[in-house]
Amino acid sequence: MRDTAPEEGYVTADGRKIGGVAMEMRNITLRFGGVVAIKDISFDIRWGEIRAIIGPNGAGKSSMLNVISGFYHPQEGDVIFKGYKRPKMRPYQVARMGIARTFQNIALFEGMSVLDNIMTGRLHHMKANLFQQALWWGRAQREEDENREQVEKIIDFLEIQHIRKTPVARLPYGLKKRVELARALAAEPSILLLDEPMAGMNVEEKEDMSRFILDVNDEFGTTTVLIEHDMGVVMDLSDRVVVMDYGKKIGDGTPDEVRTNEEVIKAYLGVAHE
Repeated sequence: MRDTAPEEGYVTADGRKIGGVAMEMRNITLRFGGVVAIKDISFDIRWGEIRAIIGPNGAGKSSMLNVISGFYHPQEGDVIFKGYKRPKMRPYQVARMGIARTFQNIALFEGMSVLDNIMTGRLHHMKANLFQQALWWGRAQREEDENREQVEKIIDFLEIQHIRKTPVARLPYGLKKRVELARALAAEPSILLLDEPMAGMNVEEKEDMSRFILDVNDEFGTTTVLIEHDMGVVMDLSDRVVVMDYGKKIGDGTPDEVRTNEEVIKAYLGVAHE
């Protein structure tokens, strides 16, 4: 799948340059039996931006993230990636296209060390065959060294050197979330999907995670799509926000535009008081 010339982007209030359209969701409808989880939703994601998806519980946010990640395939509508309609494919095929994610419920290998967990994010970068890997010789050994070097850079970047050999099961919740982010970054994604990255965190942990999300965007230029319930975090981090309610889109725009949208206020943010 080749890249197309980027469409004209925009410049944020703080001077960051956002590129053209990376992915477009066109009239997406997703059903589970008789239940409509997503109904005729369209929006785009631009290169280099932080795009938030918000809404009440049950609004269909995680379902939409699963459509973006390729885990769900909508019954109606198209996912356009780099100018092409994306066919139905398996999640590992989507990962090879440069899309990685974290999960609402932590999905790490509890018995493995932090380092080994992050190394699993490099799997699709490993080309040696099973025989070479079993012998750990030649190409397999070179790949191991190269991938280990990349993982060590991520460990330094996310400031988790002190736990690199610690089994994940022994870590507190906030650090587990950071390890999961590290594993996603190890895949070197062009689009990073974060499903409630700060759920269950205390204030200090949220501040750390917010800083790392901004640093990832600034340092690597990674396009980020996140679901988050903390409105303070969403408004501070996001360039644009999509608002969902009962599977429908009720708002889409900058944080300031969404904050003053009457339909969004009534459905989600609460009625404004004088």
